[in-house]
Amino acid sequence: MKIYYDNLEFEDEEIFELFLLRRYLTKHYGYEAAIEWINTMNIKTLAKSLAKKDIGFFCEYFLRSIFVPSDDNDAKKLSKDHYELWELANKIFVKDEIDKANIVCPRCFAKTTIFDLAVICWNVCFQESIFTILINKDKDGAAKFLEEIKKVFLENEKIIENFGMLIDRKRFTVNSTEIQFTNGCDLQSVGSNTSIRGRKFNGKRPTLVIGDDAQDDKDILTEEARNKKYDLWCKQVEEVGNTATYRMVNGVRTKVNKATKIISIGTILHLNCLISRLSRNNSYYTILKRAIILEEGQTVDDIFETPLWLECKKLYFDAKDPNPKETAKQFYLEHKEEMHFPVLWEDSWDCFEDLATKFWENRQTFMSEKMNDGTSIGEKWFKTIVERTKEYIDSFRFTKTMMCVDVASTVNKRSDYTAIIVGSETDNEFICIKDIVMKKLEFKDYCNEVVKVLERNEDVKVIYIEKQTYSGSDVTLIKELIAKNPKLKGRRFEFINENQRRNKDEKISTIIDGVNNGKIIFNSECEDSQEAIQQMRDFQGCDYSAHDDFPDVVSELYTRIKELKTRSILKVGTINDLYKRR
Repeated sequence: MKIYYDNLEFEDEEIFELFLLRRYLTKHYGYEAAIEWINTMNIKTLAKSLAKKDIGFFCEYFLRSIFVPSDDNDAKKLSKDHYELWELANKIFVKDEIDKANIVCPRCFAKTTIFDLAVICWNVCFQESIFTILINKDKDGAAKFLEEIKKVFLENEKIIENFGMLIDRKRFTVNSTEIQFTNGCDLQSVGSNTSIRGRKFNGKRPTLVIGDDAQDDKDILTEEARNKKYDLWCKQVEEVGNTATYRMVNGVRTKVNKATKIISIGTILHLNCLISRLSRNNSYYTILKRAIILEEGQTVDDIFETPLWLECKKLYFDAKDPNPKETAKQFYLEHKEEMHFPVLWEDSWDCFEDLATKFWENRQTFMSEKMNDGTSIGEKWFKTIVERTKEYIDSFRFTKTMMCVDVASTVNKRSDYTAIIVGSETDNEFICIKDIVMKKLEFKDYCNEVVKVLERNEDVKVIYIEKQTYSGSDVTLIKELIAKNPKLKGRRFEFINENQRRNKDEKISTIIDGVNNGKIIFNSECEDSQEAIQQMRDFQGCDYSAHDDFPDVVSELYTRIKELKTRSILKVGTINDLYKRR
């Protein structure tokens, strides 16, 4: 078995451990002292003593299988920024220089492994935190994390040999929410919506609180939700522990008891989300990292709008190519050296697979979760809209087609529009919006308009109509009109008449990248195409836009047609038949 470290290969674990000891001892005490201590002291005693002084050494020595690549694990070579996180951990827990920290790093950067698992293991092993609370996004995440902690203390031979068997299920509480360790430490893991106010262990308040992704999408949807999450953190998390204790010792004011350490770990989901607001809170030491390392004044768009990346994107979204991703990937591999850009974790992230495609497919999520940039909130969502002629759209082979209707109840100047669209999915999963109606229509006119659209779209079999406005009375009338229409009465239709339950901004956000990347194509020749598409161009989120009817109905169709499968279809016949439900 080989161990891969510092661009070297070690076939003997003891040699690797001596190399690691020398490296970290040299860092703290100089080369000569390192060599002397290695030659004169017990190696295990030296390693344990050094691990208490340096959390990075603890991780690479005692948790080698997690952090150091070798033939018996799938660990990846760490970047210099991972070592920077360990240095921050040393400032917090070893040197006691920082009480509150905000770790803002991209998704998949191993920040949880370093600042949850490793830091908690170190605090338990050296009894530096007697009572630790971990706040996770939800209860399932909290339980999963405790399982990972249990695995370390039950299976890691170095931990057991040097610190003893710290888990005893028979004598101490060990379950999905709490681990009481045999050395007197306690770890509790909770979901972010669970109250931690007043929590104590053996009469003591928490000495360490870590919030790992202590917010989710529901916490950022509205200003009220964002304020509630931040207020909850300030009122509960920051008040659950102790402040530092000082006493006069030999005439000098001396800290005799550390303050509770509070750590937030996550990514920026919104300009005013919890993580973003903590980064502007001066009482927190914030470290912020981005997946793509940009030069001063440079943007992500600057990189992906260079000629080679634009050509690669064009190939990736080629609607006529049966395997566009593979074609784009081959283009990238042929020009890899010229297209390369610096990334935060070179050994883990490929410029094409892990960054470019994620940026193209979902720019908003990428900027949030990979670049920790919430500044795009309030910008226009749809920057590129692909419009094509009816002839071009009809050249595709379609696998599924449906109609979606978003109804408005009034027709005054400030009213919403009634939006009716017909969309089809192609065999390579593009969506074509083939027919567009966007008008201010009264009840009967709107029902008649639906019938007209059905007449000219013979492949429609499934019809979704939003239920909130007319509570199904419009569906009843439309069915009656169909039954009386000589062109339609022999066709088979399925009606879906349901209320909209999802937050509109959340729903519309699902089509941002599909529209911008041309995977959703719009017929430019419909009577209402120009006005409908302009509404989409102007959309900046429901709170900042005059109308959201067209983006809303397109997102409804996009979601539903993806879920659409072959279903039993009702045949339009007698009125009694029409009222049968699935």
